[in-house]
Amino acid sequence: MSTTTLPGSLRPLNYEKKKSYTLNIEGANTHLDFRFSHLGPFKDVTMLKIIVGDVDEAPVFTLPSYIMDVHENARIGTIVGTVTAQDPDSANNLVRYFIDHNIEEDRYFTIDANTGTIKTAKVFDREETPWYNITVTASEIESPSLLSHVPVGIKILDVNDNPPELAEDYDVVVCENAKPNQVIQTISATDKDDFANGQRFYFSLDDSFPSNPNFTLKDNEDNTASILTRRRKFSRTTQDTYYLPIVISDGGIPSLSSSATLVIRVCACERDGRVRTCHAEAFLSSAGLSTGALIAILLCVIILLAIVVLFITLRRSKKEPLIISEEDVRENVVTYDDEGGGEEDTEAFDITALRNPSAAEELRYRRDVRPEVKPAVKHPTSSSLDSINVHEFIKQRLAEADLDPSVPPYDSLQTYAYEGQRSEAGSISSLDSATTHSDQDYNYLGDWGPEFKKLAELYGEIESERTT
Repeated sequence: MSTTTLPGSLRPLNYEKKKSYTLNIEGANTHLDFRFSHLGPFKDVTMLKIIVGDVDEAPVFTLPSYIMDVHENARIGTIVGTVTAQDPDSANNLVRYFIDHNIEEDRYFTIDANTGTIKTAKVFDREETPWYNITVTASEIESPSLLSHVPVGIKILDVNDNPPELAEDYDVVVCENAKPNQVIQTISATDKDDFANGQRFYFSLDDSFPSNPNFTLKDNEDNTASILTRRRKFSRTTQDTYYLPIVISDGGIPSLSSSATLVIRVCACERDGRVRTCHAEAFLSSAGLSTGALIAILLCVIILLAIVVLFITLRRSKKEPLIISEEDVRENVVTYDDEGGGEEDTEAFDITALRNPSAAEELRYRRDVRPEVKPAVKHPTSSSLDSINVHEFIKQRLAEADLDPSVPPYDSLQTYAYEGQRSEAGSISSLDSATTHSDQDYNYLGDWGPEFKKLAELYGEIESERTT
């Protein structure tokens, strides 16, 4: 049993183009047994009819891509072009259009969802961006998931909206030994606008200024112009710079123009026309100094001035002593090593502060400073001193010092040392002896034993001398 193959290459089926196909199929036995050949041919023929079913397909654009154009500076909402797509199915559903917003340039255009008309969404400048590429998507209203895409290229057409300008900043130089009608510079222009038949520029002198007696301009009619001298010889000492205002126009519709001013410097040149010096360099060269030599001299002067300033600063800093002397009045510190005049010197301080509290008779004031008003302080009597303790005594002394108007304006330090209760032998302090007004009897020292024998002899002799 064998089957026949379809002629030609396999192609996808399209319901809209052909809805059915009819095939004739023949089957034959390739292995014949001649013993049964008399039974007839061993093959058969049949007809097969194939019906193609309709499937919902995405819309199809009329063109695989679109090229459109719009003039620069066109108003927002200007129509750029229209794209069309149809539903290939027999139902012929309506198609909706939108721009694929994943592309950055899409924000410059809008599209009508029903008609596919593309409009501008901003004012364009061809000199900034001459081309825009967007992608338009179409989908059926009944089946929005079926999408088809088409690229659209939009060209921005040029409008003559930029005046011509000089091609560069020319440095025009005229030699002092120039001759009349000598070409000193050739200039050209440029324009941002695009001219289909090529650019055409026109050069002329500015008519708003009086006629220039020194230089003139010649249009070469090839988008260039020449600057020529009108007189012989120029002098840097008389005038080293000249200004030549010119006008440049283009051949667009409407024609635009701009003005520019050429700066012409007067320089010293060699015989062959090479520039030797210009402006201040000429005076330096006549004096035998170059630019490098002048810079070196200026650097040396700056270094010398820096050294002088540093030296003066160091000398001024040496006048300030690093160690301040003890006599410097800026410090409130007074040092002294005076030990005083001993216990007989009672003029500088109150000696009663060092006496035994039991021997204190009354409050004594400083002899060098006598207060006009006595302080209202109640002093303890001799009977109360026997029973007073050391803490109360210090408190009383503190109160007296606080209320005493005779004390100096600065703080003073008073130190008290408590030796304890008095002994039976009494006080042996020489300070205590100053409070007595009569001579004492030292005969009792002999009763103290051999340890005080020498002391008894000394005081006994003095006593005996007094009695004699």
